[in-house]
Amino acid sequence: MTVTQTHEPARLQPGTMPGSLEKAKARRDRRTYVTLLIPAVLGLFVSFVLPLAYMIRMSFNHGEADGVITEGFTLDSYIQPLTDPYYWKVTLDTFQMGVIVGAVCVALSYPITLFLARSTSKYKSALLAIAIAPLLTSAVVRTYGWMVILGSNGLVNSSLEALGLINSPLKLTNNMLGVQIGLVEIFMPYAILAMISGFGRLNPQLEEAAGSLGASKFQIFAKITLPLTLPGVLTGFLMVFVLSISTFITPTLLGGGSVQVLATEIYDQTTGLLNWPFAAALSVILLVLFGAVVAVYQRLTKKIGA
Repeated sequence: MTVTQTHEPARLQPGTMPGSLEKAKARRDRRTYVTLLIPAVLGLFVSFVLPLAYMIRMSFNHGEADGVITEGFTLDSYIQPLTDPYYWKVTLDTFQMGVIVGAVCVALSYPITLFLARSTSKYKSALLAIAIAPLLTSAVVRTYGWMVILGSNGLVNSSLEALGLINSPLKLTNNMLGVQIGLVEIFMPYAILAMISGFGRLNPQLEEAAGSLGASKFQIFAKITLPLTLPGVLTGFLMVFVLSISTFITPTLLGGGSVQVLATEIYDQTTGLLNWPFAAALSVILLVLFGAVVAVYQRLTKKIGA
């Protein structure tokens, strides 16, 4: 004889309103989320918010020529960089360097990233590891390597002279060109990582469908592949731009003291002239420059998403 058991739905306790159990569970979930977020929020507050607030407050103090800092509230540290053509040029050079390095990095990294995103090989992980392997080497070491490669007697000039393409060495160091070359190589792995994470929308089936309908390879790339990968491209550009405008080692070494950007100026004002308020004001200007680019990035991503 077969006995069929039936399960009755759970009955509410007397006085319990319908939906109260769901509300109680939602409240417990919110408390759990808040509890888990507390350590991260405290860490962010101590490591980022407090130093940022201290830097902004420092920028309104008055710095003396002998390094003495007078507490107060003055705009002197902002007036000088906003009225002096030299600092306008430094800011423009910093922005231009970030844009050029970001654009070249994305252009060179795009084919590599597209290949890795489409690859179905069992060696895909190994290929990705090789692409980002330069990150295992310090940026200082790679910068010194580029100083040797781009020097007057370096590999590039020696090869060009041996081929008879030039009669005298090209000036590839101690200028902005050398700095940009070094930064492109140093930040390409970051561009690859940022872009490959944004290529999730890429669908090979759409490309195959367009090809079956008679679209050329260029049309497939221009109308399907590029629009689907554009969010990753923008993310990679933003990543490289931020790293470029805030870098200090490569402009100092490859620039040879003749390349001045905001990061090098901040270092000189902090360690050489001991003018911390002015260095803090330059840091705020750099932060505003970064914020403006992020705002443009967000508008573009929203437009693409729409």
